[in-house]
Amino acid sequence: MRLVASDIDGTILGHDGKISDRTIRAFHACRDAGVELVFVTGRPPRWLHPLEEQLGHTGRVICSNGAVVWDLEADRLVSARTLAIDTVMEARRIIKALRPAALFAAETLAGFHLEPGFIENESSELLAEFTPAPLRDTLTERDAVVKFLAIVREGTPDDFLAEVAPAVGHLAATTHSSPGVAMLELSLPGVNKAVTLAEYAAALGIDAADVVAFGDMPNDIEMLRWAGHGYAMASGHPEAIRAAGQQAPHFDDDGVAQVLEARLAALGVQFS
Repeated sequence: MRLVASDIDGTILGHDGKISDRTIRAFHACRDAGVELVFVTGRPPRWLHPLEEQLGHTGRVICSNGAVVWDLEADRLVSARTLAIDTVMEARRIIKALRPAALFAAETLAGFHLEPGFIENESSELLAEFTPAPLRDTLTERDAVVKFLAIVREGTPDDFLAEVAPAVGHLAATTHSSPGVAMLELSLPGVNKAVTLAEYAAALGIDAADVVAFGDMPNDIEMLRWAGHGYAMASGHPEAIRAAGQQAPHFDDDGVAQVLEARLAALGVQFS
């Protein structure tokens, strides 16, 4: 175990925005034992504060499902893979033809663009700073889109994904990370968490066999398959569980911490 790669939401972070004390201790013990830590998330860089405030993490973070690498300590962009505006609009057109009620948003390197109605609760704390407006009015050729989002209010995220992914496959890679809301996340073709994690590990001279990865949703599937030791949360999506070689206990039982404690103990690391 030379590198631990962990998803954030639903894996180590709960709906209350908290990382448990046990999980924090386990990550600190890994770091003290010389194990590299990297967090691999669908979140954009501006939503990484739990890592800094609760874990004291200052390393690099793989964001936006692998499209962005961000240096937390320097608070700067390291790299990005972006979608062209024409591609975004064509994907929007195709999805709209399939699901006329669909609404859209675009995550860019500079901010977030969302159509009116994209969020049901307009007072959402995380999105309160952004004013809804038609994408054609706010996105310009200068905007670098790292993640394009599509949402519908009916059906399941799995059904929505099954319908949309093949229709836009020539334009974008499509996944989802929401357990209940039918919202899809589209990125540049070939971009996912595993691709960027593999590049990060290689830069450190670490093989996949020495990587322990944790995740819980379809956007984690490629990462869990790539890692030598991929653990899906028992509380996670069935497809993620099937994809992973191993299973971590339920999120509510500090599953990530349990696995890390056991693996550290097997390495002879003692901690409390």
